[in-house]
Amino acid sequence: MKKIYTSPEQYQHGQIIAMLDEANIEHVIRNEFLSGALGELPPHECWPEIWIAHDEDYEKAMAIVDQASQTITDKGKWQCECGEENEGTFGSCWKCGHERT
Repeated sequence: MKKIYTSPEQYQHGQIIAMLDEANIEHVIRNEFLSGALGELPPHECWPEIWIAHDEDYEKAMAIVDQASQTITDKGKWQCECGEENEGTFGSCWKCGHERT
């Protein structure tokens, strides 16, 4: 088993897990419920981790992580018609609810 990804951002894990499932790459999620230990343990030790079950899937899995990470970072900030600036990962304005166009 090899660790391929860790981050405090749950939505990023979800995207990578969905892509691994689609590619039929067996994986394990560790520390999924460890956030309750925050304060007792350093924060980075409580982040969920994605591990692949078979080492031979490592290259393919890392390509998926790279692709997912690129998708996330490509979405730059955007400004809504109401004038509010939103993070690129939001599909609608957090202030007024208007859909991103």
